[in-house]
Amino acid sequence: MATETLKQQISTRFPEIASDTQLLTECVSVCQNYSLTAEELQYKWEAHNFRPSATRSEISPYTLESLGTLKAEIQRQRTAKAGVQKAAPRTSLVASINRGAFRNRNPVAKAANASVHVKLEPTADGFGMEGIAGPSTVTFKGPSNDASARKKRAYRYMHEKPSERGDVLDDRINEFAERIREHYDLADLGDPSSSTPEDVTVVGRIIQDDEAVEESAKLADGAISLECSRALGNGARVPLRFDWNLKIRGAAQGSGSTAFFPGAITALRGKNGGGGYFQVSEILTLPPLMPSASRVKPDTEDSAFSMFIASGPYTPDQDLGFKPWRALVKKIQEAKPAVVLLLGPFIDALHPLIKSGDVDSTPLNLFRTRFTDPLRSYLDSVPGSIALIVPSVRDLVGDHAVFPQCELPADVARGDPRIHLLPNPAWFTLNGITFAATSADVLFHIRKGEFVKRGEEVEPTPPMSAEDTGSDPMANVCRHLLHQRSFYPVFPVPLELASEVVLDVSHSEGLRMGGGEGGDAPECAPDVLIVPSRLKQFTKTVYATAALNPSFVSKNSYVVLDVSAPDGSGAKPRLSPRVVKLEL
Repeated sequence: MATETLKQQISTRFPEIASDTQLLTECVSVCQNYSLTAEELQYKWEAHNFRPSATRSEISPYTLESLGTLKAEIQRQRTAKAGVQKAAPRTSLVASINRGAFRNRNPVAKAANASVHVKLEPTADGFGMEGIAGPSTVTFKGPSNDASARKKRAYRYMHEKPSERGDVLDDRINEFAERIREHYDLADLGDPSSSTPEDVTVVGRIIQDDEAVEESAKLADGAISLECSRALGNGARVPLRFDWNLKIRGAAQGSGSTAFFPGAITALRGKNGGGGYFQVSEILTLPPLMPSASRVKPDTEDSAFSMFIASGPYTPDQDLGFKPWRALVKKIQEAKPAVVLLLGPFIDALHPLIKSGDVDSTPLNLFRTRFTDPLRSYLDSVPGSIALIVPSVRDLVGDHAVFPQCELPADVARGDPRIHLLPNPAWFTLNGITFAATSADVLFHIRKGEFVKRGEEVEPTPPMSAEDTGSDPMANVCRHLLHQRSFYPVFPVPLELASEVVLDVSHSEGLRMGGGEGGDAPECAPDVLIVPSRLKQFTKTVYATAALNPSFVSKNSYVVLDVSAPDGSGAKPRLSPRVVKLEL
């Protein structure tokens, strides 16, 4: 490998030594002399410098002295290994295998009568090597992880321009206008600010009438307006008034109402009679995302699996002991699920003790000791299992503080390939089952400004299952996400909740639900929608989607999802989610 290329790779792995020319040159020399890659040097040096403690574990600084002792240790290991190989003839190794020296080393693989590829990595306390199971019991497919995709997700969020925000907001209205025109077979759309003798159909964004109420108040009959795009109505904002015999077309059967919230795209039918407002006679419900059409192959093996889903905060505001999280880890070790999905915040920037500085460890070390190490220990004990990590904008271990948000830095997982770092929001599949998840409390933010308007149902949408009822308020909040096709359709973020979600409007393509950026998400509804919220935990069926709110681990709540094996017909497996309360 070229010296300059190797030097660049080492600088990427060890940014803290990139400016130390002497140390960087010595690292290159070690890699070349012992045929190590930059990644292998990172594992060895990190393990060599790791100092475990009962109260505070950390990695010592990288210095010339520690590199010298590392080099000596590598040399001793190489010498010892060469001596063993020379002393032991090949027949002795074969004989030891035949005598069963490796018997029962991996009972799972032996039972399946198949070999398991093992990746070797250094242990945290030295140079001993631990086995990491290679093949997973589930087939995971997540967002593209190539360099260009990661760079696109980790965009420079301080460079947003007002003109870009306006264009994105307009494009979203125009996109839905075209979709509504096709769905309801409309010849044309009208301008709500223009007076017309006949009823017209208009499309726009719901906003609060600033002149009617204070900014923090909820929407109400006299405080709701429609904002048009520049193409449909020159960007006009028009107050709305509703007929007493209002009709609602295409809503979920049994709801008898529809709901508005700031930022929602909506289609209305009525007219502007010249009174300075648009009189609404009918509300046209947006067409939702269609159910996933993908099917599981009948010959798919081991499609059944179990999954634990949990969301932060993982410790109460009173302490940083992470007692609820430690209790959940015990449950995970007992149940041995194939997949563990954890959503942030993990090291919460809004935790009172962290805000006051009453903590004696860095965020990265705290994350590793509290989350990474217990997860790796569990993954070691259950070969074939995986862990998925979705961050929060409140996480101190990440440097991307806006929403949508890129994945956490790779070093938080210590390079373990069984721990998959996902962006927020995330779209992924497990054995052909599609999942959509976000750590933003979008349900609470919608409810914060929601305004429900009752009316007469016209051509309601029949339920797709017995569990899908239009009269369930929480299911209807989840229904907004499928209609709006967005993980976060609220705009603007409620003022009193602005610290929870710093919305980057210019990159809201990353919030699209169905048909996401880079083609990672198909143009369909997810099979499972995971939306943690401070609202009461639940599992709901919305159209053909299982909507789950595991609440927070700090509130002693999580979700267990059991996925059955296919019946051989090619249909999707049955999903059985349930909310579980932690017993501390």
